[in-house]
Amino acid sequence: MLYKTQGIVLHSLPYKDVYTILHIYTKDFGRVSYMVARKRGKRSSVSQALFMPLSVLDLEVEHQNKRDIQRIKEVHLAFSASSFQLDPVKNVLALFLSEVLFRVVKDTQPDERMYAFLTDSVRILDSVEQGLANFHVAFLLNLLHYLGIFPNVEHPRDALYFDMLNGIFVCQQPTHPYYLQSAETVVFQRLLKMSYENMSLYAFSRQDRVRILHRIFEYYQLHLPDFKEIRSLQILQSLFD
Repeated sequence: MLYKTQGIVLHSLPYKDVYTILHIYTKDFGRVSYMVARKRGKRSSVSQALFMPLSVLDLEVEHQNKRDIQRIKEVHLAFSASSFQLDPVKNVLALFLSEVLFRVVKDTQPDERMYAFLTDSVRILDSVEQGLANFHVAFLLNLLHYLGIFPNVEHPRDALYFDMLNGIFVCQQPTHPYYLQSAETVVFQRLLKMSYENMSLYAFSRQDRVRILHRIFEYYQLHLPDFKEIRSLQILQSLFD
């Protein structure tokens, strides 16, 4: 049976020379794997240019619950994020964020709030001019809401440590090693207030931003055991040297 839906490209993988396996987070089915034939001359109606990282697509698809890999019958861009191709920083950010999503978004059930956040983020990344160096930090922290692991921001005024394992701010040093010291805790409290609207107001050195990213990823790893190394992180960090 054919369905119409919309989806965000997370990852693509060549398959048997003539096909591509696409991992797409869809509005109606959650994360789905699709097979498409690679473009070969004028006969193919599917262009590989549609499957760049974070492309938002209008899809007509086959969907059978018992099938591991579904098929795309027709596909068009839902909107053109043209700046991703023109701006090398945005291009690498799209690659980086799509890899993160590929690692963390596993649910095959639809989530309208998650999907709206992701499509809004793509549109903002396409148009934003100020605070671009902090976009991925704002994205990673706000994504925690939709993954269900956002820290508890209600805490005592004299809280000195952030307990990363339990996602809470505490007054006493935790007995386990997964916590932030007081100076890092103050910074993290500020970071949790970052949004796309105010991210241009946050100023960090390259070293600080690298340290922040490693701490954020440490938090991801503690709460998402299957979270693996993000290969494009090194490329991203080199952009802001």
